[in-house]
Amino acid sequence: MEQITQIDNKLPAPPPVIIGKIKYCLYARKSTESEERQVLSIDSQIKEMLQVAERDGMEIVEIRRESHSAKNSSERPVFNSIVEDIRIGKFNGIMTWAPDRLSRNAGDLGSLVDLMDQKLLAEIRTHSQIFTNNPNEKFLLMILGSQAKLENDNRGINVRRGLRTRCEMGLRPGTAPTGYLNEKRMDRKCQVLLDSERAPIIRQMFEKVAYENWSGIKLYHWLRFEINFRTKTQHHLHLGNIYLILRNTFYYGVFEYPEKSGNWYQGKHEPIITKELYDKVQQQLKIDYTIKWGMKEFAFTKLLTCGHCGSGITADDKFKKLKNGTTAKYVYYGCTRGKDQKCKGGYIREEELINQLGSIIDQADINELGIQHKFDEEVKRYNRFQKGVLGIKENEKSEKDIDLKTYLKYILKDGSITEKREVLGCLRSRVVMTNKRLELAR
Repeated sequence: MEQITQIDNKLPAPPPVIIGKIKYCLYARKSTESEERQVLSIDSQIKEMLQVAERDGMEIVEIRRESHSAKNSSERPVFNSIVEDIRIGKFNGIMTWAPDRLSRNAGDLGSLVDLMDQKLLAEIRTHSQIFTNNPNEKFLLMILGSQAKLENDNRGINVRRGLRTRCEMGLRPGTAPTGYLNEKRMDRKCQVLLDSERAPIIRQMFEKVAYENWSGIKLYHWLRFEINFRTKTQHHLHLGNIYLILRNTFYYGVFEYPEKSGNWYQGKHEPIITKELYDKVQQQLKIDYTIKWGMKEFAFTKLLTCGHCGSGITADDKFKKLKNGTTAKYVYYGCTRGKDQKCKGGYIREEELINQLGSIIDQADINELGIQHKFDEEVKRYNRFQKGVLGIKENEKSEKDIDLKTYLKYILKDGSITEKREVLGCLRSRVVMTNKRLELAR
């Protein structure tokens, strides 16, 4: 018995139950859902409920406001704090405008009923009703809360049905894409009009890609720096926005809604381009993507910075037919002009770039290069090869006699693309190219 008593003494004491006068927390919530915008504002709810409290002599301990939706369980921080305060005995009553202010989901409704069952919540009072720990009143509270949830669920079904009907009528819900304007008349909801200022530019974008083989970056510079094109919200188009436009089927008359649903509809709006022009653009984008990401790979791109404008350094290969009938390939590195289309940064051959990188390695502190461990392992592997395969018992040079910098310059010249990038990545500072000369950024 003594042992049991000791264990019981260590258990936490139950939360105090307030007996007598009920202490209320006045809870006012305005839903963020568009369909409830006409419901009384938070201030109006508080004003009405304070009048009820004064009339009936009720004690309001605290007033709490919230604007979160009650559709989903446990997503309202203020409501959750009220539940916790009821558990510790700070309140034992709730005042609110209507039951649906407290809950529109089964989870939160169940937590309130559970508090009543534990006799922690004595009363819930609304503008016109009182709910206490009485079977009939709790049942009525659950019915009203369930009715609110049913309204939410049915509203969602009705909204989706309405959107589907509009799509079948050829009207795409949502904001019109660049080149179109939303119709403001309520009797023409979801209809769009051609934007006379921007629609011709959108058409030119497609034509320049399809017939002049323009790239996305060239379109970007043309739109921003040459014609200063802006959207209806007065913003410039980013490169990603340009590609989204070029892949948007809405411009030739069809659309998918919702996106990636596989549900396609014929639009009622006036197309800006033809289906044939759209297909040519997609083919060109596919070719550009294959060339950019599938066929060409250069060792030092994305690792160098232009010293003139701060843009990245890109690379391209050039082919020259020689007199003997063969073709020579040359790789040139130069500024992407991403930050300044008129940047004067020149181009440098890859061979010269490697020579200058070798000079930078000669000047670098050997302790600053983070490749020492890999170099040591490579030397050990080479020595094992000499001993095991070539039968050389003693090396003419010890491991310490092999120069790390010589090894790094060898990798820059004859290593794989991955190895070259690893060497350049070991430099503590970024390499900057200015006037065809490389140096470490300070």
